[in-house]
Amino acid sequence: MKMEHTKLLTKLNHLPIEMQSEVNDFIDFLISRKKKKISKKKPTFGSAKGQITISTDFDEPLEDFTEYM
Repeated sequence: MKMEHTKLLTKLNHLPIEMQSEVNDFIDFLISRKKKKISKKKPTFGSAKGQITISTDFDEPLEDFTEYM
């Protein structure tokens, strides 16, 4: 693992300063994206209560199948 870090730093050092700054910004973006994923609020049991309804004729036979019944 240490070797990979060394290779990464070597590559980074060979880039122009402007590009190193872009790499730094991209790393900050990745870190912030990871933090957002972690901090997402998980739904609690019953949090959608009253938002989902089933029609009153849900159990009634469908008209498409009348000839088979």
